[in-house]
Amino acid sequence: MAMALRKTPLNAIHRASGAKMVDFGGWDMPVEYAGVLEEHRAVRQRVGLFDVSHMGEIEVRGPQALDLVQNVTPNDAARLKTGQAQYSALLYEHGGFVDDILVHKVADDHYFLCVNAANQDKDYEHIRSHNRFDAVVENAGERYAQLAIQGPLAADVLRKLTASDLTQVKRYHFVDGTVSGAIARIARTGYTGEDGWEIYVAPGEATRLWHEILDAGRESGIQPSGLGARNTLRMEAAMPLYGHEIDASITPWEAGLDWIVKLEKGSFLGREALVKQKERGITRRLAGFEMKGRGIARDGYEVVANGAGVGWVTSGGPAPALNKNIGMAILPVQLCAPGQALEISVRGRAVEAVTVPMPFYKRAR
Repeated sequence: MAMALRKTPLNAIHRASGAKMVDFGGWDMPVEYAGVLEEHRAVRQRVGLFDVSHMGEIEVRGPQALDLVQNVTPNDAARLKTGQAQYSALLYEHGGFVDDILVHKVADDHYFLCVNAANQDKDYEHIRSHNRFDAVVENAGERYAQLAIQGPLAADVLRKLTASDLTQVKRYHFVDGTVSGAIARIARTGYTGEDGWEIYVAPGEATRLWHEILDAGRESGIQPSGLGARNTLRMEAAMPLYGHEIDASITPWEAGLDWIVKLEKGSFLGREALVKQKERGITRRLAGFEMKGRGIARDGYEVVANGAGVGWVTSGGPAPALNKNIGMAILPVQLCAPGQALEISVRGRAVEAVTVPMPFYKRAR
């Protein structure tokens, strides 16, 4: 018997709005409202609102909360100041990804982790199973809804609804305050390549907030946006997606995420495997490419060079802001430098492509 899809607190609103709904990792989620292209452009040029309440939250508390976070993540959480966040990961002993995560330091004895929706229970068990510290791990997803306001006008919209001084919240920082009277954690991380704000609130506040954010953003041209635009936006910004650019078989070195691995911090899960792989030298790595011929590279398509299969597309599709078809692929390291000629096997047809630097899109600061 098929499992019933999980629903966010905003599910009824999405359905009433006529959003196109899809099964996303066991969640009933909106993939588009007005259309992926329109939503993508709204976020690049103005502002979009996303329901990301399916994302998971895990809280780590206690005298040794930092020790546990340091043990299960490769980035250095000891560098975080209170109110600061960092992009990090959970790794297996062999160096592959359990998940990619955001670590927020709420206090010296309290860390708040945002994890991928489909991985929440797995991530929680992974952390819990390695908890030999004086710390408590809570699978807290049920206590949070999450709304994301993204785009160059995002701060203008949010400013109307909060007394918090957003000018003091730098990128990868957060503040605890209120939004429209609801107690909220307001984080500035983003997954679109634009300025982005995530609002964590109690699920019972989500519906009211959704409407009030849309009202506050009306003159800014705010657009409710679905997972389709979220995917094209993060792809232009070359941000990894679990199950695509990263998974249990891929290490941070191979994913081009060297910067989240701080070997100098000391022991952490997967460190020995990563040290050995670095000493041996990696043989494959994530690279960006754009299509030269007519055709769209889709996830899983084979990459061919000199007549032989050399890798696979991890994510691919149109880049609406660039008017190009782009993608990312795991390739032999010697083919990763920009300017390498490739072919993508598109439904049995070889279509020319070339490697290019990532990210594909960078916003004007």
